[in-house]
Amino acid sequence: MNVTSSTVDDITVIEATGSIDSKTAPEFERNAIAAIQGKSAAIINLSNVDFLSSAGLRVLLMIYRQIKAQNGKVVLVGTSEEILDIMANTGFLSFFITAETLEEGIKTLKAA
Repeated sequence: MNVTSSTVDDITVIEATGSIDSKTAPEFERNAIAAIQGKSAAIINLSNVDFLSSAGLRVLLMIYRQIKAQNGKVVLVGTSEEILDIMANTGFLSFFITAETLEEGIKTLKAA
């Protein structure tokens, strides 16, 4: 699991790589929460995430709540069909905007 963050046009972009499970979710949480402090727009790039457990879903929900508290929005980018299915079945998908690419996600947040 690797987590990086950057800023593109005042939008925080968090990129995770690997599996987000009970073992790696604390690292994902620590890095993601630090990156979004005080921010109102974030993109989470899941293009290179091959597995997302309930612990990972919990972290995504925490990110959503922090951004929502700033009246902001979170876009998930590159999410696999399997992860989208899990999120749809658990009701988590309704909290997020999804986009295929980073460029599409940036465009979506700028238009919001």
